[in-house]
Amino acid sequence: MSRNTVEATHPPIADGTNESPAVNGERTPGPASRSPSATLCRKERTLPAWVPIFIGRGIVRDIRARAPYYLSDWTDAWNYRVIPAIVLIFFANVLPGIAFSLDLIETTQQYGVSEVLLSSFMAAFIFSIFGAQPLCIVGVTGPITVLNKTIFDIIERQPDAPDYLQFVGWVYLWGAILHWITAALNWCNFLKYVTLFSCDTFGFYVSWVYLEYGVQVITRQFPSDGSSTPPSSDSQTSTLDGAFVGIILALLMTVSSFLFRTLSQSGYFHRHVRRFLADYGMPISLVASSAMAYWGRFNAANPTTLPTGHAFMPAGDRPWLVRFWDLDGKWVGIAFPFGVALWVLFFFDHNVSSLMAQGSAFPLRKPPGFHYDFFLLGVTTFIAGLLGIPAPNGLIPQAPIHTTSLLVMGHAKKLDIEEGSVKDGPRDTSPPSSSVQHEKRRHGGNADDEEGTITRARSRIHPPATDNILEPDPTQARDGEGDERRHEVPIAVVEQRVSNLAQGSLCLVLLSGPFLHVLSLIPRGVLAGLFWYMGLDALEGNGITRKMLYFFRDKALTPADEPLRRVRKSRILLFVAVQLIGFGATMAITQTIAAIGFPIIIFLLIPVRMWMIPRLPFTDEELAILDGPTASPFTMESVGGTM
Repeated sequence: MSRNTVEATHPPIADGTNESPAVNGERTPGPASRSPSATLCRKERTLPAWVPIFIGRGIVRDIRARAPYYLSDWTDAWNYRVIPAIVLIFFANVLPGIAFSLDLIETTQQYGVSEVLLSSFMAAFIFSIFGAQPLCIVGVTGPITVLNKTIFDIIERQPDAPDYLQFVGWVYLWGAILHWITAALNWCNFLKYVTLFSCDTFGFYVSWVYLEYGVQVITRQFPSDGSSTPPSSDSQTSTLDGAFVGIILALLMTVSSFLFRTLSQSGYFHRHVRRFLADYGMPISLVASSAMAYWGRFNAANPTTLPTGHAFMPAGDRPWLVRFWDLDGKWVGIAFPFGVALWVLFFFDHNVSSLMAQGSAFPLRKPPGFHYDFFLLGVTTFIAGLLGIPAPNGLIPQAPIHTTSLLVMGHAKKLDIEEGSVKDGPRDTSPPSSSVQHEKRRHGGNADDEEGTITRARSRIHPPATDNILEPDPTQARDGEGDERRHEVPIAVVEQRVSNLAQGSLCLVLLSGPFLHVLSLIPRGVLAGLFWYMGLDALEGNGITRKMLYFFRDKALTPADEPLRRVRKSRILLFVAVQLIGFGATMAITQTIAAIGFPIIIFLLIPVRMWMIPRLPFTDEELAILDGPTASPFTMESVGGTM
């Protein structure tokens, strides 16, 4: 469906109101908005008298808020944007999940590619069919593989080591129980204290984890001790020539992906071609780089590829059901603190992924449901322990990438910079240009104008982590400035459940014999390049990176309305320094046997922002520019608002 015909195909809603939902969830006067969703208006609903005042209130509220939109979640999927979203997220989800698990697979001998694929399918099925936030992509992440491997390293050192999968089954059960208690007691309301400070720090950590794993994938292709004998779990032969070919393939994958992204942002080619490159550039690079491994001397070098097992069978052909209830009682108790660590990790990781997938930069119209989805995460965690598969949770940066791929771009009305038109006319849903901001400041503005200026300033410093995937606004470009693209902005998101379900179903298809064979043809070097591309892309859009790069800009070429100009450089450095300390502590602990405690370090970012940062010498305006809510007030309604 063409972006220019979206408004014509969806009539306005006859709800009797004269409001149009604006960007970031705020309602503004004017005619009803049109978007790919036919259910834009959300009316206030009160809970019946039989609902308990406290226990389970958040879950019930989330279900009641989202239920009226369930049918439209399927009908709204009749939009072309769903197709590239499926393709992009499938490659961005399944391959990194498998690559993250390679170390776990080769170390424990208890997991295989089948377990990772089944975990991704199970999570996608449950959250797309039953979840309140289907835009959040759930799958196997790097942190859970670190946690599982650390558990293995710890218990294998014991003289009477228990069965690993039975022990992990109890870890997951304890974690699931804590998930259900958290959802029932409405503890997800604590998310109101999660700001961009914590999200940027955690996103910075995840970006470097991607880069680190890319390096590890490359180094593991080199023969150890001068021998060509591979690890026992891998039937392939590692050679020096194959390792060097893996490096070439990794660089080819990284460079070609960035090349396609750069072309999609340029002024070259027709806009449909640019959008095609933005949607399919990464999958094309992956397929082309994999094909290069079978060309000429590259093929003769025999680069290592992904290890696969039998179709629909777990590692070692064990039974799928893990009888964790047979574990000795002593180890059941020992598994509890590990379950607490799992709960802390998922509470932060999954909910932050959901927040970022529904960030303030996305013009969302349908309500979220954090309490209910966290309850569902407990269900998937329990099923994972029962089947002996890695526990899935929200993915960064895949979750915001998914929402970005579903953005519908359009042309907003041109803002009139005359003072009377700005104040009296209908407000546009697009961010004002810098000239409008300057004009409003010159004429003088009220408190609402000042708050809007701070909000826009914050959005410039903390754009969505995947903003580079979008076709850019040419008013910020130096090439290809034209009226056709000048005022193109995100006008809606195709909010639906099909793309999440489809990419998960493709993971199940991969479990069949023919497709497992295709999967086994992908060189590991290409996966390393995929890690590098996703890590660098997320790093480039991270708020910490943007603040640090601000100090390297030529002041003469820095825009006069740059928000960071209003913040003292010493305060920017202080704010970034605190974030880097949190990042460094998290990264350092994951390199030791104490890695089991790294979720605690991540969780401590929240109280640091709540109690320590306000005591440092920042003004209110400086903190408003440097930090702010991750999602809009519309999204944060599910957890009781913002801090």
